[in-house]
Amino acid sequence: GAVWIEPRDSVVHASAVVFTKVFEFRGAEELFYPPYDLSRFSWGSVNGTLNRTALTAEFRGVPAGEPSGGFADGSLAFRVTAYEADGRDGPLPRLLHTANSSKVEFVLAGVAPRGNGSRFALEVATVEEAGAARRLRLARSIDDEYTPAIFETLSLAAEVPGAVLSFLQWKATAYGSRSPQREDGIRCRARELRAANCTLPPSAIVRGYFGGRPGGGCSTSALNISFGGEDGNIYQERRYLSWCVGSGHGPVPVPVPASLASSPPRRSALLGFGQPPADAFSALVVAIVAVALGTPAALLLLGGLAVLLARRRRYSEYEPIN
Repeated sequence: GAVWIEPRDSVVHASAVVFTKVFEFRGAEELFYPPYDLSRFSWGSVNGTLNRTALTAEFRGVPAGEPSGGFADGSLAFRVTAYEADGRDGPLPRLLHTANSSKVEFVLAGVAPRGNGSRFALEVATVEEAGAARRLRLARSIDDEYTPAIFETLSLAAEVPGAVLSFLQWKATAYGSRSPQREDGIRCRARELRAANCTLPPSAIVRGYFGGRPGGGCSTSALNISFGGEDGNIYQERRYLSWCVGSGHGPVPVPVPASLASSPPRRSALLGFGQPPADAFSALVVAIVAVALGTPAALLLLGGLAVLLARRRRYSEYEPIN
């Protein structure tokens, strides 16, 4: 009850997305090390990274009780970007956004892994008001014009019957470079979405707004997003991981600590209200497909007509008999 919106009856929909833990596990056997609890990180001030012109900010942190260890030369960071107009992000995965979208990028850089072949996973928790439920959606498309070789887009949507209220959207890939190219891609998988029995995540903002409500006043869920597969050694070699997520309706406050120092794996996503934006074939792709399919079809049609006409013209050395 410490955080509220005035007037209170003006709120159409309220939800929260919280990044709670980072897991490190080894290889296919998934032997887990103790997780990094982001609520126990020491986060630096955002004032030094806030760019009011570019509408960006970076939260950077390290474990509060571990000034050395794996984070001696590394950090974990969340980079937030707001947008003023519709468009598409510049770097891969080139997420499509609207003027009401925000992007969150998770970056793990320079953090020393605790074992050979270590891979990482990020736990994402959501909180919804009563009546809405989160669903994990998967959209497949043959159009990989903007994100080469990535044919899947995932979204964590808050739904009521007949409508989508808000979303968290991302491409099924992460990258192991600050200037990602196609060859820097890291496999990204979303595990099963599970209910959390209305146990609010350890966030002061979330507890201040959703806490203290009677039973059934909210619902919570969580899922893990893992990075790495057969390409899991990319982080071992480059010590960098990035993942991007998108959302909508203006800059969205992200109730997370500031960051983990250095350069981690990189991921990003969109966060927003309403239906998530969907990619469509550009005019260039439509023209190329039309030419590629239309030319053989036209040649086949003309060839068929030529054969038909040739068969109708019969030649013979004999005169027809009356």
